[in-house]
Amino acid sequence: MSEISPLFKKPTYPINNFLFDYLERFDRISKVAIAYDDLLRFSGSVNVYDKNDNDTLWARVFYNEYERNEIDLTLKKIYSLLHSDGNLDIIKFLNVDAIDYCTFGNSKPFRIKVRNVLNDNYVHFYIKKADASRIYGLELEHILSPDKINFLVYGDTLIEEHIIGIPGDVFMETALQNCSEHEKAQIAKEFVKFNERCMIRLLGDMRAYNYVIVPIHDFDQVVYKIRAIDFDQQCYEGNFKIYRPQFFKENFPMIQLIKEKLQDSSIEQYKNEERAALAKRILSAETRIQKILRIMANDTIAPEAHIKQLKMELYRYTNDLNFKNATSMGYLLSAAFKYVTRNFKHPDLFKPGF
Repeated sequence: MSEISPLFKKPTYPINNFLFDYLERFDRISKVAIAYDDLLRFSGSVNVYDKNDNDTLWARVFYNEYERNEIDLTLKKIYSLLHSDGNLDIIKFLNVDAIDYCTFGNSKPFRIKVRNVLNDNYVHFYIKKADASRIYGLELEHILSPDKINFLVYGDTLIEEHIIGIPGDVFMETALQNCSEHEKAQIAKEFVKFNERCMIRLLGDMRAYNYVIVPIHDFDQVVYKIRAIDFDQQCYEGNFKIYRPQFFKENFPMIQLIKEKLQDSSIEQYKNEERAALAKRILSAETRIQKILRIMANDTIAPEAHIKQLKMELYRYTNDLNFKNATSMGYLLSAAFKYVTRNFKHPDLFKPGF
């Protein structure tokens, strides 16, 4: 298995007017004014450590009293938009326990912890600089994955819900060895499906720390699901391997698990199952998919060199001329969706132009 060299830092792409109109049409625009840059005006910070005293690389930030009161109220309103459709009656029961800042990665997010004072339950959400690539990734995740996801946009600020689960790298280090043989086989199956899903929808950079393992208790067994949590690399890189989690060295334990637990025929079966499930989701959300693909096709979310490289690699992989003739990342994604849905004898999903 050849490994992928580290990725260069990806630039941030602005949200164009067509994408803003789409987000407004599907209720993704925040009714509460909030700016990422406002949160950067913190007056101090301390490092955050986990329960084993390891540095988490997050910093807990502090604001002066006047700014903190205003920020807290805004964050409570954001919470109510994400979780109760803007019902302000719940604000009096909420407390912003912590605002943490992370300096690694592309998005440099703020992580907000909001607690319900009545029962001590809490949730997290993130405030980030808005990036068109990431928004396309989040929207496609919402439409095409087995799970839904909430996010809001206000100007150049992105509000994104926390996705619950065990980070893949942590799971492989601390929990995988304790799984039963049946559970390991089930995890191997899920990784095959996850790998196929990321490849088809061109979601890149799914290293072990960019997805989570979600254990679900079902009668007398635990079922494991895999969810992406980072969407910065939606339709950006030119190297096709970036969109296939199997090629990242961080995922090597999963690849070993697949080799040990699954036969080639089972791997092909699970790939086919995932393609069929994805095709059904594409067809069931045809109108919404058409809208987002048209906007992507006319948007700039990757360098021209990346588009040229990726379209030729996809063409060599599939022998499908739709890839070779594509002129943007949006067209490439459309070609991928048409390739998957072709067996369903459905008319072309994508009609160019607005």
